[in-house]
Amino acid sequence: MRFDIITLFPELFAPFLASGVTRRAYASGQVDVHLWNPRDHAEGNYRRVDDRPFGGGPGMVMLAEPLARCLAAIRAERGEAVSAQAPLVLFSPIGESLNHAAVERWSASTGAILLCGRYEGIDQRFIDAHVDQQMSLGDFVLSGGEIAAMALLDAVARLQPGVLHAEGSHQLDSFNPALDGLLDCPHYTRPEEWAGRAVPSALMSGHHAQIERWRRDQRLAVTAQHRPDLIEAARRAGRLAPADEAVLAKLG
Repeated sequence: MRFDIITLFPELFAPFLASGVTRRAYASGQVDVHLWNPRDHAEGNYRRVDDRPFGGGPGMVMLAEPLARCLAAIRAERGEAVSAQAPLVLFSPIGESLNHAAVERWSASTGAILLCGRYEGIDQRFIDAHVDQQMSLGDFVLSGGEIAAMALLDAVARLQPGVLHAEGSHQLDSFNPALDGLLDCPHYTRPEEWAGRAVPSALMSGHHAQIERWRRDQRLAVTAQHRPDLIEAARRAGRLAPADEAVLAKLG
């Protein structure tokens, strides 16, 4: 899959693409990332990409024309038919919240063009003419879309075959359908006792069925405490067994 990133700060992506376990996806080309600076497509000695907003107010607004030229260059390099063009995605507060289901859809796609806004925003006329989808990380504001783009890339990259050390380990992550959309359980490692706190005895038993039941009970407890909406979603989908409901009933 290929992701083209439109950003005024492509240098922010260099350490991200070369670090951590997900670097395998970028190095192998499983997730092929191309960086584009709209300033390279601006005119004039100063390569201006922003201007003051009509109607007054603070800050600057990204110009439509450099973005349009940058987008045209990307489309030309991708060589796509008009009917099969990659979607242009803008990271924006009004967008759909990024969640695990959306990440799974992107991980099975051919990619997209990601637009990282800056300043007070982007000229609405460009958005109306070219943006296919808007996406948000949550109800807060970032200085630009670069961090959001990295979050999407990282989430997609770790789902690619061979990227994680243990194949299929992502299926044990929070929100994964393999765990019925629940949060993950607590994890422990050596030593067996630390600061007066012992590892739960079930994990030391060597009894696989007992360990799995303990983990399931903990996932239910953690999810019920912190994200009861996920419990209700699992219940509506028929994903909770009678044993699960008994655990939840004891939790009150």
